Amino acid sequence: MAYIPQVRDAKFNLFEWLEIDSILKHPLFSDFKKDDLEMIVDEASKLARNAIAPTNVDGDRIGAKYDNGRVIVPASFKKVFDDVASNGYIGSTANPEFGGMGLPECVGTAINEFIIGANCALSLCLLLTRGTAHLIESFGSEDLKNLICEKMNTGIWAGTMCLTEPQAGSDLGDIKTKAIKQPDGSYHIEGQKIFITWGEHELTENIIHAVLARTPEAPVGAKGLSLFCVPKVRINPDGTLGEDNNVTCGGIEGKMGIHGSPTCTLIFGEKGATKGWLLGRERLGLLYMFQMMNAARYEVGLQGLAVASASYENALSYAKERKQGRPYDNKDPHHPQIFIIGHPEIKRTLLEQKSTLEAMRALQFYTAFCMDKAKTSEGEEKNYYQGYVELFTPICKAFCTDNGFQITSMAMQCYGGYGYTKEMPAEQSLRDARIAPVYEGTNYIQAQDLVLSKFKMQKGEPVRALLKMIKEKAQSLLNDQFFSKCAKNLLDAVELTSNVAEKMMAQEKDLLFISLNAYPMLMMMGETLSGYFLLSQAEIAKKKLQEIKESSNKDEKTLLEENEDVKFYHNKVVSAIFYSSRILPFVKARYESIKEDKSAMDVIF
Repeated sequence: MAYIPQVRDAKFNLFEWLEIDSILKHPLFSDFKKDDLEMIVDEASKLARNAIAPTNVDGDRIGAKYDNGRVIVPASFKKVFDDVASNGYIGSTANPEFGGMGLPECVGTAINEFIIGANCALSLCLLLTRGTAHLIESFGSEDLKNLICEKMNTGIWAGTMCLTEPQAGSDLGDIKTKAIKQPDGSYHIEGQKIFITWGEHELTENIIHAVLARTPEAPVGAKGLSLFCVPKVRINPDGTLGEDNNVTCGGIEGKMGIHGSPTCTLIFGEKGATKGWLLGRERLGLLYMFQMMNAARYEVGLQGLAVASASYENALSYAKERKQGRPYDNKDPHHPQIFIIGHPEIKRTLLEQKSTLEAMRALQFYTAFCMDKAKTSEGEEKNYYQGYVELFTPICKAFCTDNGFQITSMAMQCYGGYGYTKEMPAEQSLRDARIAPVYEGTNYIQAQDLVLSKFKMQKGEPVRALLKMIKEKAQSLLNDQFFSKCAKNLLDAVELTSNVAEKMMAQEKDLLFISLNAYPMLMMMGETLSGYFLLSQAEIAKKKLQEIKESSNKDEKTLLEENEDVKFYHNKVVSAIFYSSRILPFVKARYESIKEDKSAMDVIF
């Protein structure tokens, strides 16, 4: 089945819901007009649909292969990687000084959603390349920045981040890789890293690894870590490539999904000296790496959205083509079979997917918008938006990836038994989606981060300001003739969420209580935010509908059949009503489940 990018909803988020004009006024983005951005979004969606998506099955069926230190990915990947690079999409939001397009983050979000949805496995190489380039731009020496960043942003070279070791998974304080300083100012890197996404391949002539390592005199624990730029091939002072840098790939993992993305074991210094260059200052490596990790966590949330959106669109197309059964209210066995899209349960499950996806997309785009506002503001306003970025990041990652996997499962259900076969795309989507809740910090780690770290920022002001904003929106619509029930449900949800948030901030020293309840707290935040975003968007859609109706002499039924905008706005309103009625009540159930009960610690396994 063809990949169908959600261009219309992306444009709605960008140009009808978010206040993008406030960003475009700033000198950073003043060269872009709305028409320019709309054209860029359109072109990215066409490339994703027509060029990238056809390689997705190759990634799954052929996959990455390991051959005596070499990693070979499907042949079709090379051309589309080069196409993405030549269109500027690797560095779409990167600094133009270093080969980037300099687009707002929220526009980059649209581009990246399309690329991820078209081929998730290949997109991971792009994610890590732009993240590593930004890391070097932020903390590297002038020489390193000038030698490396433009080549990464333009796809000449690729990048990775190297954190995990066999004995050090999420607890990075146990890292043992060594960095020994040399007289010329470089370091010799010695050690092994595992689970390195796109750690070795031949799509580019060089790969730049961002490596966490420990100098000999550094203390144990996370505070002793430093960050190093380690190229696969050494770089001469004039930017040309020199000799091999002795970074050895010891093998790749056999995985459940994302088969086209090689997950590598890398060995540094095994066959000779592996040279690295310090980024920033010694012992601040983990602090620097969090810049890339947080960006990656946001993009993994986008991955959850993109893969699920592609899966939903395929299930929707199938439901419109597959005939099975008779109308629910007609028992005549002679009645012709109907398309399964006519069955109430299929429509319900498709609408649950659709409304949740729209909420996830709103969360991702709004977070990116806050990134742009933080870039273009100063003082208290900058702190306000940056606080939201940090608060939303673990929610984006966990809420969007867990829901993303759930949506791919629901989409498979729409096919019946066919969905479980390789004839249909549902089973690949399900397998590809499952990694997202796991890597870049499992979703349970995201929940701990939210409650133990993000809730404490600025003495809790960002979370209180956010929940206050949601409450005010709900209160403003309580007497609205159309949205009053949605507003009441949202008000109930936000009051319960605020109650738990305040309780957790007040009991911050009760680490067991917080640990046992952090995940339901994160999901309460995600669901309450979703209800708020969908209701806010439905308000806009309702006004647009009214304007179209008033300017037309056609009845509503005819408009719904003939006018794609009317259909889109109508369904936006329906999504908000459905989510409010069917999903927001789960906030109360989660609230009831958050207790002082600590029986989980009493069980003997």
